[in-house]
Amino acid sequence: MLKGLGGLGDMAGMMKKAQEMQTKMAEMQEGLENISVTGESGAGLVKATATAKGKLTGLEIDPSIFNPEEKEVVEDLILAAIIDAQSKAAEKAQEEMAKLTEGMGLPAGMKLPF
Repeated sequence: MLKGLGGLGDMAGMMKKAQEMQTKMAEMQEGLENISVTGESGAGLVKATATAKGKLTGLEIDPSIFNPEEKEVVEDLILAAIIDAQSKAAEKAQEEMAKLTEGMGLPAGMKLPF
C-alpha cells in the first residue's frame, strides 16, 4: 500500500548530505580567510600577500627599486605581484574545494558553488 514511500528515505539522506555539504562549505570559506599566499615579481623585489579568498593583506617593497625615473617599472612590479598573489589565492581556494568535494564523494572536477 505504501510501496512508493521507499524513495523518501533516499530523499532524506540526500537532504542530510546537502546540509553537511553546506556546513563544510561554510567552514571551508572561513578557513580560506586564514590561509595566506604570497605573490612576487621582480625576482622578489615586490611581494604581495593575500588570503586564499584573494583579499590583499600585505605588500613588501624592496627599497632598492625606488628610483624616480623608474616609477612605471615600480608600478608594474607592484601590479604583477598583486596579480600573482590573487592567482595563487584562486589556486589555493580551488585546492581546498577539491578536498571538500573529494571528501564528500563528488566528482573531482565539480565546480562549487554551482
